[in-house]
Amino acid sequence: MKIQVSHILVQHSYEADDILRALKDGKDFVELARKFSKCPSAADGGNLGTFSEGRLDPDFEEVAFALKVGQTTTKPVRTRFGYHIIRRTA
Repeated sequence: MKIQVSHILVQHSYEADDILRALKDGKDFVELARKFSKCPSAADGGNLGTFSEGRLDPDFEEVAFALKVGQTTTKPVRTRFGYHIIRRTA
């Protein structure tokens, strides 16, 4: 199975919490990714493209594959890269 996800990567949990609050307040995911994400995917609104299991960090994948299309994580996902807010787009 392949899925498509976007994410916002930050270094600290408090940054991720601030971004989650902004999303709850109606801010746009793509704009927040472009402004705050530390990943090169920020230039593309956080889009990581399409991938199958076994391609990304296991902690990231576990959460990403559990999301439904259009769903965003409600808490930060910690990996060795930092803290992620993940949205499944397809």
